[in-house]
Amino acid sequence: MGDGYVVAAKPSARRVSGAVGAWIAESGQQRRFDSKAVAREWASEVSPDGRTLWVQDAHPRDGSGADGYLLARRSTVRGNQEELPGEQVGFSELRSR
Repeated sequence: MGDGYVVAAKPSARRVSGAVGAWIAESGQQRRFDSKAVAREWASEVSPDGRTLWVQDAHPRDGSGADGYLLARRSTVRGNQEELPGEQVGFSELRSR
């Protein structure tokens, strides 16, 4: 995939963040960052109050040309509750729960 870390924005991220929508309108759905850490930092910066955007690695056989995806959790938060950050777990961990 070359140098850096390529992130493709999913529709969920575009719907919750005006900054992500502007980025897609300006530059297209994919963006190259210097590293995954920089992509994660940017995701945090463009997360609107009360919402969480995160970067998740793409499957190696995905074929999209992206190293990862920018995602947003569906909002189930009501009132003034704060949304908790999502976490990525391995399949083997899910099976043991």
